[in-house]
Amino acid sequence: MPELPEVEVTARALAHRFDGRRVEAVRIHNRQLRWRIPKSLAATVTGQCIEHIDRRGKYLLWHLASGVLISHLGMSGSWRIHEAGRWPPRQRHDHVEVECDGAVARLNDPRRFGALLWHAASSGDVLTHPLLAQLGIEPFDPRFGGDWLFAATRARRSAIKQVLLAGKTVVGIGNIYATECLFEARIHPQTEAGRIARLRYTRLAGAIRRVLTQAIAAGGSTLRDFTATDGIEGRYTEFAQAYGRDGLPCPRCRTPIRRYVQGQRATYFCPRCQRV
Repeated sequence: MPELPEVEVTARALAHRFDGRRVEAVRIHNRQLRWRIPKSLAATVTGQCIEHIDRRGKYLLWHLASGVLISHLGMSGSWRIHEAGRWPPRQRHDHVEVECDGAVARLNDPRRFGALLWHAASSGDVLTHPLLAQLGIEPFDPRFGGDWLFAATRARRSAIKQVLLAGKTVVGIGNIYATECLFEARIHPQTEAGRIARLRYTRLAGAIRRVLTQAIAAGGSTLRDFTATDGIEGRYTEFAQAYGRDGLPCPRCRTPIRRYVQGQRATYFCPRCQRV
């Protein structure tokens, strides 16, 4: 599933190409994603100027004069940009096309768990939308840090990795990145969140920022379907220190990395560096 780094990479590319551009056409080839795309969406959006495109959690937000187009990439979605005169034939899973300034952005989603919804300005701030209202703090928010994590987890008995994945404390940390952040911070993934001391949370918050920054610079991670808007796969897993390295030596202590399944997700850790 595309996580914060993949969505951030996509948002930056879309914004670079389409911020300030007028929507010339919207073509919907398949309305049946996770939720049906509104029938009126094409008519609503066509002709409007895209003021800016940004991200909240794993959601892409296309801000227009009369509302916000909310896009989620689901399990297998990606946006591709094709410049004027270089449009390839539409592929089977290209469900939506947004044309601006001769270029087209195509939403491709083989598994169709993504979403494309409209939030009218008359409905209020888009951040009050039910999909966005309960999201946790952004990891690059100036308020985020060890103190924030410590305060937010005092009553939490769940394992720290599950708390990170849930997205209600801090958003966008998927399975790969949670594994890497906990490895860097030397925290065992099964450690009860409410038992972690403030100092260790400070270390974890720093690891979260560093890992996500590195992942964004690497174009995110591609395990199956994700590609950036230019079709290039993410390369972050090439630099992973724990994820996918079961049986290989820990980069710090040379103890073999172990793998187990936690919450139906593969989890990797060093049994020496990351003790409960």
